[in-house]
Amino acid sequence: MPEIRRSSLRKQLRKLLRLSIASLPSSLRFAVYRLMVDCDPDPPPRLILKIAETREELEQCFRILHDAYVDAGFMKPDASGMRATPYHALPTTTTLCAKYDERVVGTISMIREGVFGFPLQAVFDLERVRSKGGQIAEISALAVHPDFRKTGGAILFPLMKFMHQYCTEFFDTRHLVIAVNPDRIELYEALLFFERLQETTVAEYDFANGAPAVGACLDLKFAREIFRAGYRGRPARKNMHRYFFELTLKNIELPRRRYFTTNDPVMTPELLDYFFNQKTQVFKNLDDRRKQLLWSIYDAPEYRGVLPMLQGTVLSGHPLRQHQRFSIRCPATVVIEMADGPKEFPLDVIELSFSGFQAECKLELPTGSVGHADVELGKDEHSRVTIRVMRRKDLDAGSFYGFKLDEPDGVWRRCVAALEMGQTSGDLLQ
Repeated sequence: MPEIRRSSLRKQLRKLLRLSIASLPSSLRFAVYRLMVDCDPDPPPRLILKIAETREELEQCFRILHDAYVDAGFMKPDASGMRATPYHALPTTTTLCAKYDERVVGTISMIREGVFGFPLQAVFDLERVRSKGGQIAEISALAVHPDFRKTGGAILFPLMKFMHQYCTEFFDTRHLVIAVNPDRIELYEALLFFERLQETTVAEYDFANGAPAVGACLDLKFAREIFRAGYRGRPARKNMHRYFFELTLKNIELPRRRYFTTNDPVMTPELLDYFFNQKTQVFKNLDDRRKQLLWSIYDAPEYRGVLPMLQGTVLSGHPLRQHQRFSIRCPATVVIEMADGPKEFPLDVIELSFSGFQAECKLELPTGSVGHADVELGKDEHSRVTIRVMRRKDLDAGSFYGFKLDEPDGVWRRCVAALEMGQTSGDLLQ
């Protein structure tokens, strides 16, 4: 009986605290939230953060997510006990997991724009974000196991740090976007400095079972300085600028890559079949348009037996994307013979194909000119090719050029062949 009374008293005190904070002006509320931060700079080695890639890891992630969403009213219970969405089936989605003693206790997914777009773009306008340039990733499917929800951020903050590091160093992402319940948006605004996409709340968000939602974004290009100002003078355990931008967590297992690709696909034919055919009805419930798009992505023969068959006719007026081009982020140098001698132009390659590539250049390149390029496709993977500058496109984010290869060399050929044949990140390491 005394234990019950103490528990009831704690709940009442927490409720009073929440009400007291809610009555403060937003600037003071946010300051109070930041005072409550506690990010451990040295988590126990029993905690490991990694990309979820095995069937066991993914299944535990989807089960934790299912239970959290059902408890919050964001989805109806599914017979599988899992929440696996069509976006989880795409190679442009990465799911991270936190494991404690080999048991998954937290998960979060990053959805970069692919053939299905983003979940939140059905109700939120992203044009203002797109106009700034750079890749966008929607942060979604965040859940922590009930046993670890009252640990003061011991799982949540490491997951968030891993997400930030992955997006900035491996996922070629400039903008993070979220759609969250109105009750939770202020934590993202206060602790992580997200800004709302619009002032009004969406009353019914279908992706969350009709619950209300608020959209918000964070421009990672300016995040370091924003965090520095917001957490200036804070002690180490309450300083998320230091935690996100200066600290290295030994608990994080970063992905291994042969080439400087920008995603880490994990869905083998067996995993797709298990999660989206056998355990759930995700593939069966897709419309023909999305089924077509899956076939265009997973075009290797090994996938034909697990992809969903079309029920009707091919939709006209909506041409499928062609996938001969591959997303990559790597440095390059072009040397062009100018009137006053050879000139070197540093590039940032963002896309390549068998016959050419696209890159950003801070200097003005003469279109139509011919030169030689040294492209660092991966660690110790340098391609040296003759190129022609074909076109230029100016955007708010910078100037982008298209280059045509005279003849790809062996390094270039091997890289493109690996990208064409490799359906998972493991394939690309061969």
